[in-house]
Amino acid sequence: MTDTAPAALSSERFAALTGAIAASVGQVIDGKPEAVRSALVCLLAEGHLLIEDVPGVGKTMLARALAASIDATVRRIQFTPDLLPGDVTGVSVYNPVDREFEFKQGAVFAHIVIADEINRSSPKTQSALLEAMEEGQVTVDGATHPLPDPFLVVATQNPLEMEGTYALPEAQRDRFMMRISMGYPDAAAEALMIRQRDTVNPLAAVSAVTDADTVRALIAFARSVHVAPAIEEYTVALSRATRSDPSLHLGASPRATLQLIRAAKVRAALDGRDFVIPDDVSELLIPVLAHRLLPARGAHRAGAQPVEAALEQIVARVRVPVASRA
Repeated sequence: MTDTAPAALSSERFAALTGAIAASVGQVIDGKPEAVRSALVCLLAEGHLLIEDVPGVGKTMLARALAASIDATVRRIQFTPDLLPGDVTGVSVYNPVDREFEFKQGAVFAHIVIADEINRSSPKTQSALLEAMEEGQVTVDGATHPLPDPFLVVATQNPLEMEGTYALPEAQRDRFMMRISMGYPDAAAEALMIRQRDTVNPLAAVSAVTDADTVRALIAFARSVHVAPAIEEYTVALSRATRSDPSLHLGASPRATLQLIRAAKVRAALDGRDFVIPDDVSELLIPVLAHRLLPARGAHRAGAQPVEAALEQIVARVRVPVASRA
C-alpha cells in the first residue's frame, strides 16, 4: 500500500484504512471497541499507550493484534527484574577484526515495541525507554541512533498491589499519551471466546492490512485537522485547572496539553471531521491526563478514584467554547 502519499490521502481513504485496522484488531479483541480505538488514536497521534489491568484480560493480545495488522517491524520485550537497560537500547561490542566498537541494536529498534509487564523491571531499566519515547532515538556511548518512523510503544502493566511490581516514576508515566484499562469481557464475549479459541490462536488469522508508509500518511492526515483558537484555549484551561485543583498534588504538564490536542485531532479524523470540537478534548481528558496526575494527601477515599473524580469536576466547571454564528 505504498502508493498512497500523504498529500493524496482523502478523508474517505483515511476512514477506509483506519476502519480496516480497527476491524483487524477487533477479530482478536472481542467486545472492546473503545480499547481498540484508543490504540489506534495513540498510533496516529504519535503517542504511546499504557494498558493497565489484571493478568489475563487481553492486554498483550491487543498489542500483538495491532502489530500484526501493520506490515512493519515489531519487537516484544518481556520486562523482568533481571532485564538490563542495554537489552532494551542496545550495546557497543568490540570487533577484534576491525579493532573498533560496533553498536548492536536492542529490542527497541522497531516500528512497534510491545513492552510486556513494564512495571516488573527495575526503574533503571524502565528509564531506558525515556529518550526513545520522547525523541525517537537512543544514545549509547555518546552516539545517537534514530529509531524507525513511525514508532509506537504499547506497554502493559499489572496493578501495583500485585506481587513483584515497581511503580512507574512520574517521568515515565508522562511519556505515555494514554492509559486505558481492558476490563473483563461481558458474558457473551467470554462465551464466544471459549468457543472460538479453545483450539485456535486468533492471532494466526490476523494479516497486515496496511504498512508503515501508509501509517505515516495517516499520521500526516491527522496532523492537518484544524484546531480553532477557542479549542486551544479550552484545552489549556483544562490543563491549568489541574495544577490549581486542591484535590491534586501534581497537575498536568505542558507535554500532556500538547498530547491532548494531538489525540483530539485523531479522534476528530476518526469521526470523519476535519476540525476538533470540545467533546473531542473532554472525552479524552481522563485517558490522557489521569495517569500523569497525583492526588493530594488525604484525597484517597474507600471505593473512590480521586484523580478521575477531580477531572470530572474540572470538565464540569471549565467553560466550554461556543461556536460563533458569524
